[in-house]
Amino acid sequence: MTTMHVPQSLLTYIREGSTFLIAGHKEPDGDCVGSQLALCSVLTRLGKGAIPCSAGPFKRPEIAPYAEQFTAEPALEAGMRAIIMDCSSLERTGDLEQFLKGLPLAVIDHHAAGNPVGDVVFLEPGAPSVTAMTLVLIEALGLRPTKEEAELLFFGLCTDTGFFRHVDYGGELAFEIASRLISAGASPKRTFQKINGGKSLESRILLGLILARTESYFSGKLLVSYENLEDTERFGLQGRDSDMLYQLLLSVSGVEAVAVIRQESPTNCTVGLRSIDTVDVSAIAVQFGGGGHKQASGFTAEGTIGPLKEQLIQAFSKTLGAAP
Repeated sequence: MTTMHVPQSLLTYIREGSTFLIAGHKEPDGDCVGSQLALCSVLTRLGKGAIPCSAGPFKRPEIAPYAEQFTAEPALEAGMRAIIMDCSSLERTGDLEQFLKGLPLAVIDHHAAGNPVGDVVFLEPGAPSVTAMTLVLIEALGLRPTKEEAELLFFGLCTDTGFFRHVDYGGELAFEIASRLISAGASPKRTFQKINGGKSLESRILLGLILARTESYFSGKLLVSYENLEDTERFGLQGRDSDMLYQLLLSVSGVEAVAVIRQESPTNCTVGLRSIDTVDVSAIAVQFGGGGHKQASGFTAEGTIGPLKEQLIQAFSKTLGAAP
């Protein structure tokens, strides 16, 4: 089991600062949003200024309600410090990079990064989520999370673990963190409903369309599907339900990995990658300038669905076999 230790340098960095930009990666998820907002709340309780920043977009339905709490163009002040959460490079923050450059910088991340930026680094690749790391940080600061902070942290923990579906042998830390957050006021029932409930009929129809387009490669080991521009125009971003889509695709017998390509604009795509066990999709994502976890990663790329699909199949051939 991983035991997380907060660097003393990070505690000093926080205690000596007065105002902080709390930044996350572009296209944030629940772990990113939950850790950012919870840390901002804690810093405010410590009498410090805290500004949650994100380049967005807030595409995921479960995090869309939080978008109004973030700014994409923070006003810089003398003596301001920055903390990047859930990523360890300035590039991953998107348009926020221009505001963060030149500021004292700390990084809190659980992705295995080769060379994280930052004057102070709290990196725990074995942590189940950055919200789990944030709880440990709160406790190291001598505090206990409020009910609202616990709810944010539990939300992020559940989104990053697939509501604990992705927890494997040796993953008891995720449940220890969950227990502490529930004791502080988080509700598993309400969190599950927030993540999985309230879906529109249109989102179910879109799921059906994407499933119907799915193609199989490498004797069924890889499934690939897509969402085109017409889908986005018809159903909007709120029609997307990526988690359920990946669950359904990964439940197919013999599947080891799935890829879903989304045409976001006439010249740009985003790609989500998921795997069950042995396939490291983060290694695939890195080849295209992205990253993430071994079983859940993604990237953004210029181009269109057809050519990008061929590039993806070629990239997976090194892992899944020579003939698709």
